[in-house]
Amino acid sequence: MNNDKPIISIKDLRVSYGDHEVLKGINLEVYGGQIIGYIGTNGAGKSTTVKTLLGIIPEYSGTVEIFGKDIRQSGIDYKKRIGYIPEVADIYDNLTAREYLTFIGEVYGLEYEKADEKAHKLMGLFQIQDAYNSRISSFSKGMKQKVLIIASLIHNPDVLFLDEPLSGLDANSVMIFKEILTELSNQGKTIFYSSHIMDVVEKISTRILLLNNGVVAADGSFEELKNKSQEGSLEEIFNQLTGFNSYKELAEGFVSVIEEV
Repeated sequence: MNNDKPIISIKDLRVSYGDHEVLKGINLEVYGGQIIGYIGTNGAGKSTTVKTLLGIIPEYSGTVEIFGKDIRQSGIDYKKRIGYIPEVADIYDNLTAREYLTFIGEVYGLEYEKADEKAHKLMGLFQIQDAYNSRISSFSKGMKQKVLIIASLIHNPDVLFLDEPLSGLDANSVMIFKEILTELSNQGKTIFYSSHIMDVVEKISTRILLLNNGVVAADGSFEELKNKSQEGSLEEIFNQLTGFNSYKELAEGFVSVIEEV
């Protein structure tokens, strides 16, 4: 589902930390209904891109427009329409799930009663409703991740940024969440999905962006990237485009050291 106007428009985005330029001129247009698989090596600039779009990194050059408006002029208004799951999340685990999720809902403008109702129903769909009034500090990693997913979606955002969202989830929950993303995409929601789990990115993404050394090295559907690179899996395409082809030798060397007597 594509709209005529992009939901996100990025022109010549550059970000530096001191003398180190992390993003070196990103140009990108993203439309409603797209699930963007955003991949790259560590340090390629994935998190920096997302944090800039979220307004967490204010120092950048270039233009970033979300919902048709420059985010420098949007203030916090556009953030009400965005959901975010960071790779490493600070969660107020001294609160109960109910306290945390209703607080997040109210931050996004929901009435307490509505946030409470939605949070309890969503906990139920993830089969953890019995822990609704328990402190998050007592939760397993997978349960905490489910709470973070609910917190990112409770206000029905139009754009969702996900950084390793499957961390700690069991197989059944992964299947549910992947189906949730498909449903959201069908409704016209835009999803940025950043992960190192290539087979998941390959399966759920309608469009894949490969960031390498601060620039977009590849942009297209999995089939388009596969045809261009003549490689089989997304992992192999990734290795080819980033110039990394010594993983077998490194693994053999690692094992040989382990086996030393």
